Amino acid sequence: MKKTLWALFDDRTGSVGQAKGIIMALQDRITVIEKNLVYTRAAALPNFIRGRSLLGIDRQKSSPLDGEEYPDLVLSVSRRTLPAARHIRKMSGNKTKIIQLMYPGKTGLKEIELLILSEHDRKKNSPDNFFYITGCPHRASAQVLSEAKEKWEPVFAPLPRPLTTVIVGGAIKGKPFCLENARALAREILEFKRKCGGSILITTSRRTGAEAQNAIMECLKEVPAYTYLWGEKKENPYMGFLACADNHIVTGDTVSMCSEACSTGKPVLVFRGRGWLTPKHLRFVQSLFDGGYAAALEAENALSFAPTQRLDCAGQIAERILEIR
Repeated sequence: MKKTLWALFDDRTGSVGQAKGIIMALQDRITVIEKNLVYTRAAALPNFIRGRSLLGIDRQKSSPLDGEEYPDLVLSVSRRTLPAARHIRKMSGNKTKIIQLMYPGKTGLKEIELLILSEHDRKKNSPDNFFYITGCPHRASAQVLSEAKEKWEPVFAPLPRPLTTVIVGGAIKGKPFCLENARALAREILEFKRKCGGSILITTSRRTGAEAQNAIMECLKEVPAYTYLWGEKKENPYMGFLACADNHIVTGDTVSMCSEACSTGKPVLVFRGRGWLTPKHLRFVQSLFDGGYAAALEAENALSFAPTQRLDCAGQIAERILEIR
């Protein structure tokens, strides 16, 4: 008989996206029931006050969490969902096992069966229930990429090969993506394309900023390209970019973008810039280099780099969940 898992989803879209990546990796091996939570003001209270309760949950607007047969597993996606997960565990007679995505604070750690953390956040002398991964889970599964390739390959067919995806993030933690870094990125892309030719599939984000975006596009105006720039009103080709490109260039400011690119098994080159990435981001990027998933865009071997393995965070987590007894 298959185990049952309740996935507690809230308004943190990034965390929910990671959780859905894990669920996709579990496929039909576990019965998953999504539970959507809506908060009240009390959700802002520290978890040591909320405890093992539904305090902070709007029970009229949220999915029911009581009065049913309780699941074998519950997936908590944020700090604010953990009290509800602990409540479910308590009501099940402590039979429900808690899986926590990302560090929720010290409260309730001993009740968590599996705490999923990024390698670049590794803590000294971690307990046995801490499970470290490089990168983060996401929804760019093999099936999703296959469907995207079928849809978008005809669209990109007129462009000269090879195709290089350029995924541009931007400002982080009060540090803007300055013009100096934007132009440096564009120069590195131009140098790479000068050596290998072909076209680019480029996308920017809200955090890129208009000045940086314009500077990049001005530098790259002579390169054949398919663009999806922040603010453009057309269908998002992002999954098609990942699926159809021959290699990827990604800025190192978001774990999700880099993880998605590294999941394709294609060469990934990461731009770090200067005075921009935080120590945490730099540790993450270095973990990609150390694992053979990616190389630095400015590295001498950038043109010839080939990954030694494909990054499969969601698959690693899914296998670990299936081992829970």
